[in-house]
Amino acid sequence: MRKSWAAVVAVLLGTAPVVAAPLTAPPAVALGNGLALTPPMGWNDWNAFGCNVSEQLVEQTADKIVSSGLRSAGYQYVNIDDCWMAGSRSATGDLVPDPVKFPHGIKGVADYVHARGLKLGIYESAGTMTCAGYPGSLGHEQQDANSFAAWGVDYLKYDNCNNLGIPARQRYQAMGNALARTGRPIVYSLCDWGQENVASWGGSVGNLWRTTGDIDATYGRMLSIFHQNVGLADAASPGAWNDPDMLEVGNGMTATEDRSEFSLWAEMASPLIAGTDLRHASATTLATYGNKEVIAIDQDRLGRQGRPVSMTGGLDVLAKPLADHSVAVALFNENAAPAKISTTASALGLPAANGYTVRDVWAHTTTATAGPVQAFVPGHGTVLYRVAATSTPGRYPPHVMLTTTAPAWSAGTSATVTSTLTNNGVGTAADVRLGFAAPTRWAVTPLSRTYFARIPRGGTAVATFRVTAPAVLPAPITRSTVSGTASGHAPGGTWLATASRPVELSAPVKPPFHTFSDTTAVFGAQGGRLAVDGAGADLWGDTDQYSAIYQHAAEHDGSTTLVEVAAQGRTSEWAKAGIMVRDDITAPGTSPGYLILAEAPGKGYVLQWDSTGSGHLDSNSAPPNQGTATAVYPSWLKLVRAGTTFTGYYSTDGTTWTRLATATVPGATAAQDVGVFTSSHSDGTPGEADFSDFTQH
Repeated sequence: MRKSWAAVVAVLLGTAPVVAAPLTAPPAVALGNGLALTPPMGWNDWNAFGCNVSEQLVEQTADKIVSSGLRSAGYQYVNIDDCWMAGSRSATGDLVPDPVKFPHGIKGVADYVHARGLKLGIYESAGTMTCAGYPGSLGHEQQDANSFAAWGVDYLKYDNCNNLGIPARQRYQAMGNALARTGRPIVYSLCDWGQENVASWGGSVGNLWRTTGDIDATYGRMLSIFHQNVGLADAASPGAWNDPDMLEVGNGMTATEDRSEFSLWAEMASPLIAGTDLRHASATTLATYGNKEVIAIDQDRLGRQGRPVSMTGGLDVLAKPLADHSVAVALFNENAAPAKISTTASALGLPAANGYTVRDVWAHTTTATAGPVQAFVPGHGTVLYRVAATSTPGRYPPHVMLTTTAPAWSAGTSATVTSTLTNNGVGTAADVRLGFAAPTRWAVTPLSRTYFARIPRGGTAVATFRVTAPAVLPAPITRSTVSGTASGHAPGGTWLATASRPVELSAPVKPPFHTFSDTTAVFGAQGGRLAVDGAGADLWGDTDQYSAIYQHAAEHDGSTTLVEVAAQGRTSEWAKAGIMVRDDITAPGTSPGYLILAEAPGKGYVLQWDSTGSGHLDSNSAPPNQGTATAVYPSWLKLVRAGTTFTGYYSTDGTTWTRLATATVPGATAAQDVGVFTSSHSDGTPGEADFSDFTQH
């Protein structure tokens, strides 16, 4: 399924918690082709590249999977999505690889991938055309299956576009039968978007089946998909897996959100199919994909999908039984603020025991608990434990929970912070010290005792600190991390615990500048630099969501406005940041005289304006849905006004200017508001734009 359809689904579903509907029929008996006995692991090009797939991309990615260690971590499949073929079949009716994108054909790519100890996946659709408009396999199932087998394909993703209304099970079974008749082992992935109750029959037809519409690289969409998939555990078993879509790790969510997605997918025994550009992935992204302890939970041979133990107020506990009789436990905080999440060994289904080991598979530490299993979980974060009964809990440090309050700071202000340590271990925690860690130039002063000789089992220790933020920030909007700390003695040495909280500080915006937002935003201004961290669905047509730092009534006939766009978050290829002019910036959707000169990460530079005086942008300097090219940072923007006519320019060096367009804007008053703005083009997901040297004369 393609993104346009997914966007509609996202609008319909929203991001509110949704309890997955139970299956209307018992899950089918697994296909039994001996394949995908654990959830498939690999890579697919679609999330990062769309139709821009090529032989070179696939082969370079295969090399990266090997060199990065991901192959040794379990990643096998290098999967080609839509747009790999020519626009029509051959004279004999065969599919034809695009000769430009794949000069050596799919067979050549398969040989390259196989030589590196990996397997190749291909894409088709159970319809007359693929979702991107290429020849579909409906009515050509055996011919196409024979081609895939002859080429050496190991995995087929079979989409659902242009299906003529034919029942899904009929169409998917036809291709499944054709694949079986080839005699080649080909993992069969049904991509019917969770329709027609696929979880009740998908296992008898294929090895995995999509349970949802398309994912995208936003936390809200990831959360919605999690809720749709989490209630379908009855359908999953070795060789038959619920598929909540490819991973977006590395594509724009925060590192915390990336870890949550990876943890939750592993907990739900989901396929782990990377959807980012692995060739240029950061060390953090590769470490997330390569965490072997998390992968082991996903790949556990028992093949059980984790089930909810509790899901209340956005605080979720999931339990996944494992083959060694331990239980993988995901503590997921759906909310923005950090929160305590608790369960018990008994609630997880573990037997009575002297104690229980708690293995944190992200921190790679092991503690012991008398029964409580707890964590202070960051907003949008997931703590993933492996919990097992033990007869010797005294060999391990105590399972403690440290919580830390985080008041709101601004530049130069002080606040009182409270840290609380709870001892969940089987015995007394000894020689405990509580502390508080803050970045350089912050000041921390204890206000209470911080040393505790003994904390009994189930007991707590509390310490308070006065914490002062610096008066001058490194940037107008500065993000830091502050952490409560705890340490103590245990068998084998000293144990440590931390409770970290993100902190966002902003330098105040002062006259002559003002701020406005009709979405969520943080503003900062310091030393000639301006910053706006704002959300917003878009600025176009009836949608008019933005955040701005502006000067009131400063734009006039003969004025020139200049600004450097130093950086911009890539929340979307159409995220916009730049100069805004309108009669009243505080009246979105209604105020005329409206024009923006903007930069968009994936579209380049545009001049957009309201040509009718309606208060809505409706005209673009480039063809529909286009800009000049890919954006460059830093860039400079210049807007020149003559009467009610505006001319926009951009520069990538601050010296040489390129004219974008000239536009006449009806309703422009003699003195208009003017300033810098951003809109993330991703409703609910903020993105920061940084500006320097704003001048208006």
